[in-house]
Amino acid sequence: MSISSAPSTPRPGLASTDSSQPLLRLSQTLRDIRRDSWATGSDSPYPAGPTSRISTLTLSEKFTLGPDPSQWGFDVSRDGVIEPDDDLHDPAGDKESEPAKSTAPKVSFRGLANVGCLSFLCAIFLALFIGYPVITYANTPRYMPRINSTGQVPSMGNFGLIDFDTPSVAYTVKSKRDGTEMVLVFSDEFNVDGRTFYPGDDPYWEAEDLHYWATNNREWYDPEAITTANGKLVVTFSQKPTHGLSFQGGLLSSWNKFCFTGGYIEAAVQLPGLNNVAGMWPAIWTMGNLGRAGYGATLDGMWPYTYDSCDVGTAPNQTRNGLPLAAMTQGDHLYNFELSYLPGQKLSRCTCNGEDHPGPKHLDGTYVGRAAPEIDMIEAQVGGEPKRGEVSQSAQWAPFNHRYSWDNSSDNMIITDPSISHLNDFVGSITQQATSVVTDTNQRCYEYVEDCYSVYGFEYKPGYDNAYIAWVSDSKISWTINVAGVGPDPTVEISGRPIPQEPMYMIVNLGMSENFGAIDFEHLIFPNHLRVDYVRVYQRPDSINIGCNPKDFPTQDYINKCSFPPVFSL
Repeated sequence: MSISSAPSTPRPGLASTDSSQPLLRLSQTLRDIRRDSWATGSDSPYPAGPTSRISTLTLSEKFTLGPDPSQWGFDVSRDGVIEPDDDLHDPAGDKESEPAKSTAPKVSFRGLANVGCLSFLCAIFLALFIGYPVITYANTPRYMPRINSTGQVPSMGNFGLIDFDTPSVAYTVKSKRDGTEMVLVFSDEFNVDGRTFYPGDDPYWEAEDLHYWATNNREWYDPEAITTANGKLVVTFSQKPTHGLSFQGGLLSSWNKFCFTGGYIEAAVQLPGLNNVAGMWPAIWTMGNLGRAGYGATLDGMWPYTYDSCDVGTAPNQTRNGLPLAAMTQGDHLYNFELSYLPGQKLSRCTCNGEDHPGPKHLDGTYVGRAAPEIDMIEAQVGGEPKRGEVSQSAQWAPFNHRYSWDNSSDNMIITDPSISHLNDFVGSITQQATSVVTDTNQRCYEYVEDCYSVYGFEYKPGYDNAYIAWVSDSKISWTINVAGVGPDPTVEISGRPIPQEPMYMIVNLGMSENFGAIDFEHLIFPNHLRVDYVRVYQRPDSINIGCNPKDFPTQDYINKCSFPPVFSL
């Protein structure tokens, strides 16, 4: 068999653009094609007979198609098969025969549907990933639980603030004042070990990282010193060089996270060290949310005021033009008997309209006097002869009575057991007036004595009407002050001071300072620890008032405004 020349007229599918190229006849078999593809007879697997001819052409030479499809044997002329989209592939086109085209963009239903679908999907994604989180955050109360660094999620209980580990028998207590029932509104049992309190770790507490210079403390407060272990909050005081100081302690607070106004707060506490070695300064206390403990700028003109009158009591040094004379002569003997070195109440009732003030206003249009008062559950110390453990339970006040002498008559100062409690010798200085009673502690509940916990606390009713503070030591009322004890003092021309009405936050700290008392370095043991088994807060069912921004005493807007410059942060 041989390959013949191509016919003059190409047959569809079999023509080549080169007449010298062989044509593939339909009669050719696969065997013929394979046989003819071998270059030499010796390469071919088929025997070469006398009538056979082995082609020397290569496959590419035999079957190459030309670049012009019209020569492939198909009708590819323009007048042949016309498809609807041919115009789209013809860049030249027949412009003369085409009607004038509009320059306006074509809009079809399909296009509109595509755009609408894409827009709808974009709106869904924006709502899901931006709108929903923003709305959820805006509608979430500040006390809503967050996950801390150890993976804890506080359980939601009554009012969202009760630890589910709190035993049910502790859900109510009787008022120390009149025996009426009070309900639990906050608790922390500290049962989850390994908690940390760095900023952002916990929804209710935060440990400070600072030097408490205002009281000349010897230690640096570090979040590292505070954790939970064996179901207890543990604050460690250690002897170690840090930040240019020789000791490290801890201060934990609920500032701007959890506050309460009125009610009863208690804590089960094991005091650090020994009951007869002086020097440590463990404390559990509360302060008005407009002042942040350790941040001096927030306390200037704020602490320890609790005052709602517009008179000389709000003035710097508690005088105006050197009067009243008693404020210049019946004060601190260490300061030429001057009564006060305070700068004046910053947010007083004398504040003019339009001036900086968090509000609210009285019905007469004057501002409510605002400040950062202090009530101390305990400040533990060692005193007496022989040496023994004691706690000072007090409240701090401004403006001051002459000679810092409040009305501590039997009507206003009620000491439950005079055999273990007595009026504190410290009554005030140029920076504060104190109403304080010192009570012997349970001598067993110290770190290096016995593994037990003693319950301390205080109950109070804010304001003027039947207002009071009653302190508890070792589960018993130790003493009570009635609001009349800090009533008007005509000698220094001041009005009565209310029992603190500000939202109060909680503070737990362990420090050391000669300002509080002598330090027995020879016998102190380091490290030592303040341990707290639980903290619980109760209020009367008809007087629930929790949160740091109550309507009657708002703090949030003022704090936010004062955060730049950063008054409330370091």
